[in-house]
Amino acid sequence: MFKMPKCVLIIAGSDSGAGAGIQADLKTAAARGVYGMTAITAITAQNTTGVEKVQLLEGEMVGAQVDAVTRDFPVDAVKTGMLGSEEIVRVIAERARRNQWPKVVVDPVMVAKSGDPLLEEDARLAIRQELFPLALVITPNIPEAEMLCGITIESIADMREAARTLHRQGPAFVLLKGGHLREGKELVDVLFDGKKFYYYRAARVETRNNHGTGCTYASAIAAGLAMGETVPLAVRNARIYLQAILPFGFGLGKGSGPMNHFSGLI
Repeated sequence: MFKMPKCVLIIAGSDSGAGAGIQADLKTAAARGVYGMTAITAITAQNTTGVEKVQLLEGEMVGAQVDAVTRDFPVDAVKTGMLGSEEIVRVIAERARRNQWPKVVVDPVMVAKSGDPLLEEDARLAIRQELFPLALVITPNIPEAEMLCGITIESIADMREAARTLHRQGPAFVLLKGGHLREGKELVDVLFDGKKFYYYRAARVETRNNHGTGCTYASAIAAGLAMGETVPLAVRNARIYLQAILPFGFGLGKGSGPMNHFSGLI
């Protein structure tokens, strides 16, 4: 019997190499069994070796995409990725307040895996002031958390302190991803709800095909939330999904290659 899918609105930039950004988000949504809708914030010319050019859209056009979707589709969860500019951040925050989105996952994308910047300086403050208080969960990695908190993170204890600092900026949950912390053969992600810490441990997968891991992780969390999972459960299932596909990347390109988002299904 046909079952109507849950719907996730994804607000992010386009990756012409299709390893990250909107393209990875949509593949993740499909693999996780939800229907992905989009509002594109930027067009990037990039491949596995880096970002060659970025063209941000005007905030009005980003807002128009959101409005068109919300007038015609249910929105069970929202995921934001690359927002690019202060104008776009404020437009999305205004739409979040107007539509009273209860399940917003904010992935504060600032720098591409290649090191190329993806967020204007003045937009960082806007994300903290405008979007974090509206977020059910934010998903920074360690370099992003260091930029947002102004500290160096070198241990699990540092991760907990950064999570506390970020939680005071308004989100209900902070998920600090530990992949950049090179301690041992496993990685640890730390989730904080203001009172309790949750730890998600996973074996490190040695692969160069890891482009778009952050986008994929956050979108998988949003998919779980759309289907009614709690935040801790959605994070757990998203981590399991990511671990399942990481060993099976395509090996395309000369740099950080794309993952196979459907490797567990085919």
